[in-house]
Amino acid sequence: MKHGIRFFSLLRLVWRARRPSLITDMPALPGGFWMRRGYDAFTFFGTILVHNVKEAETMNRRLTALKNHEMIHLRQAQSTGDSWWRFYRLYLHYWLQGWRQRKHYPGAAYRLNPFEMEAYEHMHDLSYLNQCRNGATGWKRYARMTLGERMKAANR
Repeated sequence: MKHGIRFFSLLRLVWRARRPSLITDMPALPGGFWMRRGYDAFTFFGTILVHNVKEAETMNRRLTALKNHEMIHLRQAQSTGDSWWRFYRLYLHYWLQGWRQRKHYPGAAYRLNPFEMEAYEHMHDLSYLNQCRNGATGWKRYARMTLGERMKAANR
């Protein structure tokens, strides 16, 4: 996997994906083509995709703030009915809500997403995963906010 994950490898990850509650640690793999500029990593059906092999090896050896951020998404998927599909459907819903604000707030689709807001709030707290062993639900607090309230919270 010198050049990262290919299309059929991604399909295999989806096909073999386990329920979020059955995953204790997500492996990091180089995402190659699938990694977009401006993003350091992303969670894909129980796997963390990163830019290159070196980043993947570092993330697989120890818990970093970035890995903690992605592992929070695992806990969030547990809190959405223990389903990756529900998690991604809700993620897309909130992403589209924020996308409408892109003229007023650059990066709004990503930064105003309740899932990302919770993950960024706790990514440096390496004990947070232990506190939310059965699912991270802090995103629900952000989801109840209006987009204006989320913008104010994101700018603090």
